[in-house]
Amino acid sequence: MLFDSGGVLMRPIGGRWNPRADFEENVLAHDPSITPDRFADAIAAGDRFMADSPGTPDYDGYHRVLLGHLGLQPTPELLAQLRRDVHPSVVLELFPDVLDTLAELKRRGVRLAVVSDAWPNLPDLHEGLGIRDYFEVYAISAVLGCEKPDPRMYHHASTGLGLKPSECLFVDDLPALVSAAMVLGYEGRALCRTAATEQVPSITSLTELLELF
Repeated sequence: MLFDSGGVLMRPIGGRWNPRADFEENVLAHDPSITPDRFADAIAAGDRFMADSPGTPDYDGYHRVLLGHLGLQPTPELLAQLRRDVHPSVVLELFPDVLDTLAELKRRGVRLAVVSDAWPNLPDLHEGLGIRDYFEVYAISAVLGCEKPDPRMYHHASTGLGLKPSECLFVDDLPALVSAAMVLGYEGRALCRTAATEQVPSITSLTELLELF
């Protein structure tokens, strides 16, 4: 089984992926005069930068965009502070249905991988949240140099498991990415926690996956 990560396995505390939850705190320690409106404008600029990037940009490149809109110099010291290591539980949390579902799938012998548009430290984040050992393979956009729905993302995971696409089920919270996987021969389920979709087969909780194995 191939899992997307963000929106499927984990979510950001406070509801925002980027910048991470301690961004304002770190910047205000450097310049306490910055207002909420200026932060909002900078974050919007960062969102546009991410959307326009052909792949997953590195942390420093992303933070330079935000700092530029805040009128701050992206000094090595400030950039290092913004990407300093914090325990994942400070900024991220697992969805309530994740641990029990992964544990039961593993107990049943289902092999697991991650296919995610993410930065290279995703396995470390999973380690901190207690789920790293469930996954044999990671297909990460910033490592592979491509993003879903590029076939290389899905194929990296299934090939790493030594399985054919038809032997794998892909789960993502974006139906279009599930549809792309199904075109490539994978089984698919869209995780729609609030309401099912008619675009592709869907589930409203990860626990429903246990009915398939």
